[in-house]
This record gives sequence, structure tokens and C-alpha cells, in this order.
Amino acid sequence: MRYEPAPLTRHLRVRHDRGHTVLELRGEIDIAAAAEIVPHLDMATAEPGARIVIDLTHVEFFDLSGLRLLYRARQRIADGPGRLRLVCAHPLTLRMLRITGTSRLLPPWPTLDAALEHPEGASGPL
Repeated sequence: MRYEPAPLTRHLRVRHDRGHTVLELRGEIDIAAAAEIVPHLDMATAEPGARIVIDLTHVEFFDLSGLRLLYRARQRIADGPGRLRLVCAHPLTLRMLRITGTSRLLPPWPTLDAALEHPEGASGPL
């Protein structure tokens, strides 16, 4: 049986898996949800060398506010030795990531296991 911690907010569950902090976003990620998520995102990305995975598997709606969260996390990780991975398989969200160029900056992985098991230096599939 796998232990799942209670969500920090309606839209976020944080857990640790294979040396990574997994930020699992849930439901509708809009401006209100993003405001709830930002403090937790900032806390997770504040540690030098943080290894973060943002998992969008359980997201039903994702707008510009969600993209801002991804860019914020990427910017905070980019200045240090940390690593940021994205998990996304939803066709509409993937389309938004491609159209905006986000998928080039933060290549999405199709599953959490794929993102966690891949070697350190490799990028996600497009």
C-alpha cells in the first residue's frame, strides 16, 4: 500500500519520490489555484540543488496562470544546480505547451515514472 499525503491545497499535493520533490497539481489550474500554489512552489524550489517534478497528470484545466507557474519554477531552478521535470500527457495541455514554446524549455514526460527513472542529464521527449 502506498502512502499519499493529504493535499496542501485543493490544487496541490507535495510528496517525495526517488530523491525528487513531486508537486502534483490537481483540478483546474487558473489564477485562483496559482495563488494557492505559488508559496509551496517557491518553498520547494528554494533549496540549492532541488530536484523537482511538476506533475500535471490530474489537471483538468490549465491556463496562462499554469504556464506562469512553470516559468516561475524553471527560472528559480535554472540559476543553480537543481533540476526541473514536467509530466504531462493531456493533449490540450501539451498543445498549449507546444504553441507557447514551453515544451522546448521544459520538455514534458508522459508519466511520472518516466520522469523519475531517466538519467540525470537527459531531457524529456517532445
